[in-house]
Amino acid sequence: MRLDPVWNNVYRRYKKPSYKVALVSGGGSGHEPAHAGYVGYGMLDGACAGFTYTSPTVPQIQAAIKEVATDAGVLVIIKNYAGDVMNFKTAAELAAAEGIKTDYVIVNDDVSIPEKERRRGTTITVLVHKIAGAAAEEGWPLEEVKRVAQKVIDNGRDIGVALTPCVVPAAGKPTFELGPDEIEFGIGIHGEAGVKRMKYMPSKELVKIMVDKIVEDLKLQKGDEVVLVVQGTGGTPYMEKFLFYRDARQYVESLGLKVFASWVGEFMTSLEMQGGRIALLRVDEELKRLLAAPAVTPAIRIPPLTVIN
Repeated sequence: MRLDPVWNNVYRRYKKPSYKVALVSGGGSGHEPAHAGYVGYGMLDGACAGFTYTSPTVPQIQAAIKEVATDAGVLVIIKNYAGDVMNFKTAAELAAAEGIKTDYVIVNDDVSIPEKERRRGTTITVLVHKIAGAAAEEGWPLEEVKRVAQKVIDNGRDIGVALTPCVVPAAGKPTFELGPDEIEFGIGIHGEAGVKRMKYMPSKELVKIMVDKIVEDLKLQKGDEVVLVVQGTGGTPYMEKFLFYRDARQYVESLGLKVFASWVGEFMTSLEMQGGRIALLRVDEELKRLLAAPAVTPAIRIPPLTVIN
């Protein structure tokens, strides 16, 4: 990778051939390894980092699009937050007006919010990077890369809980307060409060509530194949993440769903917040093949002929 110190953007070290669609994404800092950690072979060509929990600026995003643009075009991957949507869409439209073939998708996978148009972009964004990135690496045209990116968005949902708040450096205080026996249900990724407050409960009970919410919204049925992603929110020990994953995996399989692949770790965090997120992506043969395709980035490495699961 290489850093553009003027705009604080990160790019792949070598610009790709003209036949390859370039992928650009980004957002505020504080979600590491997102998004710079996904720049590399098989995923993003460029990532823009704004200040903590603040969208990158329009000129910054424009600079990234121009830097990575190829004859095949640029797909911009946007998380559904007001600042990101406004700035990334504007930059994409300006780039298109300058003659760069540009399009975009908006990820809105947070199922804790009933209205789909208001749902925030969270964990599924990373799977969009991976699957659309694989399609682009194979030389698919822009229209097809966008189609498969949207297919991931349409078939993926996420939900998160917090055990503790985080402290945004500029504010210097917790983003919300929790009692000693409380958890925050339905959080976003910017330290904001969730949709409701709940009492502590065993992991197996919490997993059931979270998975049921996703399964109901996606209308998943017995026999469907899914990718299961379980992650912390920045400050969750790995032992707890794996216990949370164990309970999630067991419950998902008890519903008759087939887990094609599992990801456990930290993929889109919220500073030092303790908590967890669960995401499910319904997959078919096309999505399975692209998910398993090679990728070499700082955060995700899938060598050729990877055996998943």
